[in-house]
Amino acid sequence: MRGKTRTLLVKEHTAPAHPYLVVFALWLLVFSASSQTMVIAPILPLIREELGIADALLGTLVTVYSLMVGIMAVISGPISDRIGRRRILLLGAGAMTCALALHTFVDSFPEFLVVRVLAGAAGGVLSGAAVSYVGDYFPYRRRGWATGWVMSGSAVGLIIGIPVGVLLAGEFGFRSPFYFFGVMMALTFLLVYTRVPQPPVKRRRSRLTVNRAIAGYAVMLRRPEIAFAALAFFTVSLGVALFVVYFPTWLEASLDATSEQIASLFLVAGVANVIAGPQAGRLSDRVGRKVMVISSCLGLSVVMLATVPLITSLWVAYPLYAVMMMMIAMRTSPYSALLTALVPASRRGSLMSLTVALGQVGFALGAMLAGYSYANLGFAGNTVIGAVAVLCMGWMVWARLPEPERE
Repeated sequence: MRGKTRTLLVKEHTAPAHPYLVVFALWLLVFSASSQTMVIAPILPLIREELGIADALLGTLVTVYSLMVGIMAVISGPISDRIGRRRILLLGAGAMTCALALHTFVDSFPEFLVVRVLAGAAGGVLSGAAVSYVGDYFPYRRRGWATGWVMSGSAVGLIIGIPVGVLLAGEFGFRSPFYFFGVMMALTFLLVYTRVPQPPVKRRRSRLTVNRAIAGYAVMLRRPEIAFAALAFFTVSLGVALFVVYFPTWLEASLDATSEQIASLFLVAGVANVIAGPQAGRLSDRVGRKVMVISSCLGLSVVMLATVPLITSLWVAYPLYAVMMMMIAMRTSPYSALLTALVPASRRGSLMSLTVALGQVGFALGAMLAGYSYANLGFAGNTVIGAVAVLCMGWMVWARLPEPERE
């Protein structure tokens, strides 16, 4: 069997656990990982002040993190298919705990850059692990429900994690939020270690090499539905970035919105996302994934196109942006659940990590295009291009992706 991919049935750590406990462990992981990512933006002024970093260099702290997430996501996908999802969760959570702990010792820009690289590497390991685990552990008919709750951890991080982190930074210095989220990640590690089992699924047995990893991705992408699934994720990430990156700037320029008003706007939108995400996932278990994703793309594109004509006063922005976040939640959970069924368990980690990496690239490219479009076409141009990108995803899901049978 040399040179061929083989699989074996994982037998270690397969004792059953309560589904709610598994979902909570994965939720806490997503909450901790996403919060430590998002908190850096609002505390950049404190970082600049305490470390004396030039404004031009502050953005690199975000850039290097995103770059490492994308690189490590691609690398870690085949590894998780080989060693099992439970081990990759432990590896990523342990590495993230250590990386966040190192933030407390940062005293210069180079040191901060290094620890963000380490945190990004850990984030890449974790990037597709939670949803991949859901695909391994839960039957397809329940994956929408589980994915919806797990991914709501990111929205709760926006509502609770970021305000807590900002308050801690203001009171105890910029290092304190990373220490706090490091403690949360350490608790996640312990919870996964003691309570989360290894699902009894087949995994890859062949020895890991760079060539085999590349060949594995090539084999997947030769399947049209996989190629379109990955391209769809890239496209929608690009479209969302075109809208959200300059939305606050446009509100400030056109409606004189203050930073406090924009913060409250995102708070309302985050609450809407938290409410809609689990419900959308549960509904997709009943009516199917594709109908939810396509409806989300149609609704999201309409909201984007309606933004400039309808938001003539700030109070209109609150319900409109809340609806937009609900549309995004309506897509995220069902689409993630759909992806888990497109490949066998032995390649699920590779697919989820690949889509995460492409999403990172799509969002980064969308952010770059957003600046050019905003400067030359205004925010209306951003909304049109973003809506077209979102509709492209809807078309790809409708025309090119199969709807797996519910188990």
